[in-house]
Amino acid sequence: MPELPEVETTARGIEPHLLGQQVTALHVRQPKLRYPVPAELAAIVGQPIVAVRRRAKYILLDTPVGSAIVHLGMTGRLRVLAAEVPLQLHDHLDLQLVDGRQLRFYDPRRFGAWLWSDAPEQHLLLASLGPEPLAADFDGDYLHQRSVGRSQAVKAFIMDGKVVVGVGNIYACEALFRAGIRPQLAASDISRSRYRRLAECIKAVLGEAIAQGGTTFRDYVDANGNPGYFAVALAVYGREGEPCKSCGGLIQREVLAQRSTFFCRRCQR
Repeated sequence: MPELPEVETTARGIEPHLLGQQVTALHVRQPKLRYPVPAELAAIVGQPIVAVRRRAKYILLDTPVGSAIVHLGMTGRLRVLAAEVPLQLHDHLDLQLVDGRQLRFYDPRRFGAWLWSDAPEQHLLLASLGPEPLAADFDGDYLHQRSVGRSQAVKAFIMDGKVVVGVGNIYACEALFRAGIRPQLAASDISRSRYRRLAECIKAVLGEAIAQGGTTFRDYVDANGNPGYFAVALAVYGREGEPCKSCGGLIQREVLAQRSTFFCRRCQR
């Protein structure tokens, strides 16, 4: 599933093509996505797109009367195309733009979503989310404060969207490795200084992944059809049994909170 860097890369890719464009029509060919496409989404027709932004793993297309809330699911893609480009089998929804192009949504597995809200920050899917990991108000002091009394593993803790958004499995593994923290440790047992280091590593890993266009293993490509290249920089994720790039020991894999977790026993304590 695309994580924060992949969603951010997609949002940045479509933004220049959408800003200021009026939506002249909405074409829904498959209304049964992760959630049914609501009739209220038609409110976007006739409206200019005034902002394209990301909140957690959602892309918001803001207009003066409300926002389309888009989730890519596992295989969703957004592309800006000329209207005459032939449809593919899994092209489920288009926004027709005033310049003749379309924002087209492709999703073979249909786990993506298109929703609408006139107050997106209060939408059920967004209202209870934690801070953005790249924002100034996210730091180690905040993590340490939220960890008090939390017995869950620190990896599950930083992947909790109510604590901080967008730290998915790949990037949680990588950030914990850089911070030298064993993913199985209880969140409440991590010191303030170690959380400060972890917050810095989360920001660094996500920033580098965005700069590389995200991480591609199978399905993900950006708005221009390009894969992400951060996979070549991964230190632990997906490297079970391979030598650690820091100490030479073997990378281990365990299932933690139902997710594959990769780490180095020597470097992470």
